[in-house]
Amino acid sequence: MNRIMIYPSMLSANPTKIGQELASVVQAGANGIHWDVMDGHFVDAITFGADLIRAHRSFTSLRFDVHLMVQNPRRHAEVFAKAGADLLTLHREVGDCSRTTLSFIKSLGMKTGMAFNPATDVEDVQDYWDLLDQVLVMTVVPGRSGQNFMESQLKKIKWLRSKLPQTVEICVDGGINPTTLKMCVDFGVDSCVTGSYLFGSTNYFDAMNALRSTGATPAATHC
Repeated sequence: MNRIMIYPSMLSANPTKIGQELASVVQAGANGIHWDVMDGHFVDAITFGADLIRAHRSFTSLRFDVHLMVQNPRRHAEVFAKAGADLLTLHREVGDCSRTTLSFIKSLGMKTGMAFNPATDVEDVQDYWDLLDQVLVMTVVPGRSGQNFMESQLKKIKWLRSKLPQTVEICVDGGINPTTLKMCVDFGVDSCVTGSYLFGSTNYFDAMNALRSTGATPAATHC
């Protein structure tokens, strides 16, 4: 991959204006849309469900990246496929994160991702990379937006880039702004999720351009 892709996290959008916010970030040049799905068990919060994602699928043809922070991802995979998810990301920390589950997701026509919490070692990703389209490095503890970027996670990005084939996208999620994204770009990421920085700005287009100054381009990732 030769460009950085930017995926706004709808978790940080104004919850009373999800449709408007989605349209605004698409117009500002987002490369895809990131949906954080939390079940109240894997993390304390409860967030978006498949019905909300389905209701917004017609707003754009950009990739819908559904990040499952749930205990039993396989049980939910089919409903999110039907809702319009293009990529489904599982957490390495859950017992249901297995080659069988990843293969099942692919059989539903979706791409696959594996997320790693800050405290989780990434080295066993090599046992799964042939089934993965994306590896998601969490640079905050998942469960809420607005946390500070953890520089300690940069070494994971460096290691992953040295081991994974270029066909596996390395994405970073948590505390992303132009300064922290530049650090991640220097260590080899392909894409980023941005939440509080983007949605807390007064102009989404300008905020996107500030992120792109680190090396990102406005090319979109469609279904």
